[in-house]
Amino acid sequence: MKPAVASPCVNICQMDAATGWCRGCARSINEIAGWGGAPETVQRHILDQLPGRRLEMRRHGLWLGPWPQSEEQDR
Repeated sequence: MKPAVASPCVNICQMDAATGWCRGCARSINEIAGWGGAPETVQRHILDQLPGRRLEMRRHGLWLGPWPQSEEQDR
């Protein structure tokens, strides 16, 4: 069965010590570890947080993941 919400993981798993976020998907270690068992509402809440985190990490040269086309205007 396919998960209701796809994981934002892009297989670039490097945690940034300063932010506590993965430099590939922008999730915290707790969000990553709990993703599979989290309710869909929690997963969607996490996804809603990611654009701002990606932008912050990009501004500080920390972002390693691909930039989503839906966020091109923020680049």
